[in-house]
Amino acid sequence: MEIDEKIRLFKEWVGESSNIVFFGGAGVSTESGIPDFRSVDGLYNQKYDYPPETILSHTFFMRNTEEFYKFYRDKLIIHDVKPNITHEKLAMLEKCGKLQAVVTQNIDGLHQDAGSEKVYELHGTIRRNYCMNCGKEYGIDVIENSKGVPRCTCKGIIKPDVVLYEEGLDADVMDGAIRSISSADMLIVGGTSLAVYPAAGLLRYYKGNRLVLINKSQTAMDSMANLVLNCGLGEVFSQLN
Repeated sequence: MEIDEKIRLFKEWVGESSNIVFFGGAGVSTESGIPDFRSVDGLYNQKYDYPPETILSHTFFMRNTEEFYKFYRDKLIIHDVKPNITHEKLAMLEKCGKLQAVVTQNIDGLHQDAGSEKVYELHGTIRRNYCMNCGKEYGIDVIENSKGVPRCTCKGIIKPDVVLYEEGLDADVMDGAIRSISSADMLIVGGTSLAVYPAAGLLRYYKGNRLVLINKSQTAMDSMANLVLNCGLGEVFSQLN
């Protein structure tokens, strides 16, 4: 089946479905200029004193907090980025009552910027931060405008509300994502290699027959899908009315 024919089928399924869930990864945000982790130009292929996957671990954060924040401010807080066509079309589908939830592995908050309301952020968000001592919450500005290790008024360390390596996913977020995917009549999976668990395992909760995978490269779960589109998300979502 040619790509144009696949996109026509995709549009047809969207039109017929009323309980759509979107599950997205880094490829959703790369079209807004946010680098991913695993591509040729991604963070994992850039040179630092430590590998990014080491820096973004709980152990490293606790032992080398200042070094963690150097990397975090440099690479994970991205300025002047806006939602792209995929974010915008998903928000539109939610407003129309067709899309019931977005499940995302991204931490940038762009889905909310586009207007999506029901968003399950599996890996947390850079927009929330909290004191590890007293629990006081802070916005992203406290990280951006501080030097070294950001501290609370109680002198506790302020930590981003993102899930680092070695940390578990939030149980309530996972439960909500599982419930949404389990009840969906169409599951659109986009911009993810489906290599990161337990997030990738969520696909197995889908019980329907409209599982669509949209990714520039093949994934290990292509054989599970009812429709596979190996192209950019923007190419597909820009054709939705």
